[in-house]
Amino acid sequence: MTLPATDQPATTQAPRPRSLFSHHDFRQLWLGDTVSVFGMQFVMFAMPLMAVRLLSANEFQMGVLTALETLAFLLIGLPAGAWVDRWRKKRVIVIGDLGRAALLLTLPAAWLLGVLSLPQLYVVAFLVGCITVFFDVANQSYLPEIVEGSQISEGNSKLQASQQVAQVIGPAAASGLVRLLGSPLTIAVTSVCMAASSLFVSRIRHVEQAPHPAGRRPLVAEIREGLAFVVRQPLLRRIVAATGIVNLGSSATQALFVIYAIKTLGLDETLLGLVFSVAAVGGILGAVTAGPFAARVGEGRAIPLSMLAMGLAGFATPLASYLSPVPTLVIGWFVTSWGVVVYNVTQVSFRQRLCPKPLLGRMNASIRFLVWGPMPIGAFVGGLVGRHLGVLEALWIFAGVALASALPVLISPLVRMRDLPGPQSSVQESSVQSNG
Repeated sequence: MTLPATDQPATTQAPRPRSLFSHHDFRQLWLGDTVSVFGMQFVMFAMPLMAVRLLSANEFQMGVLTALETLAFLLIGLPAGAWVDRWRKKRVIVIGDLGRAALLLTLPAAWLLGVLSLPQLYVVAFLVGCITVFFDVANQSYLPEIVEGSQISEGNSKLQASQQVAQVIGPAAASGLVRLLGSPLTIAVTSVCMAASSLFVSRIRHVEQAPHPAGRRPLVAEIREGLAFVVRQPLLRRIVAATGIVNLGSSATQALFVIYAIKTLGLDETLLGLVFSVAAVGGILGAVTAGPFAARVGEGRAIPLSMLAMGLAGFATPLASYLSPVPTLVIGWFVTSWGVVVYNVTQVSFRQRLCPKPLLGRMNASIRFLVWGPMPIGAFVGGLVGRHLGVLEALWIFAGVALASALPVLISPLVRMRDLPGPQSSVQESSVQSNG
């Protein structure tokens, strides 16, 4: 009998996991999401300029406009999650893109007819926000449907990377389009992006099985189940509190920023687009480094550290009135963009792993209700404070609010944790593995 050349057992090297870009369904979702976020970058840049430049909106009116963009998350965020869990998520995404495209087209049409008004802008902003509630819940809940659980973090990182690329290129492209076409026709370009997005998503092959109607419980009971999952999980409670507070402060800042940039800092559309684009490079860095950063400092610690970085960087906006405005804004927003992406990749991947799939829509909707619900409140209050105290004074106040948002996660078990719990782990803090 011939012996083998070595007494060690033969081993077969495990094949390297393939990139999600070779996964047909993820590729279509990624392409659709990328095109859609490019379109929304055009809207986010052009709509405030339309209000300020063409309709002479003041601080209070800008606060109202910004509040209406996210008010739907406060009004219908909770039932939207229960409804999305009853529907096919792919269909919600496709119809959502087409619906938003149709609504946005009414703005350039009204401008061409000479009847564009601030009330119409309010109505379109609110209705687009209503559709976005369903779209976002379905979009965020769809990824775990089409990829394996071990690929969720990779998928979120790739989606975040494309979103950050859109934030880099989008504002610069939007500023060029505004210069060339004007803000109304720039918004028209968004409709083309939305249509392309719906086409990509419609090509996903995964066959979704909608829950059988016979198994449905009362809507209120299903809403309560999703909300209870979030409220009863100690780590999610802290993450939700931090995110809600930072969104309150950042929405107030966002409501005032275009007026501040144009009237106080003296920036034009081109410089404004340049600031947005260069600063958003930090988000690309965040998407690339989110995984390595979490691996080095610990997945749990990555959440409070990235939130603290966001809070401190928020002071760059009011500081820009005392220092050179463009470099100050670019540095501050670069750090903010990095922190936002690292924070989102880490905490979104955590909750997607933790939550049972049948509950994903309701869980995501409950979190959106709790963390986006403060946004219209913050925007409205920001407009009021800016009108009565002044824009700069209001920006200092809300920068402080954004910094305070880090407290719920800084004074929590997250700072002692390396690994976050998975779907089979206990949801009690006492049983979460830590190394502290």
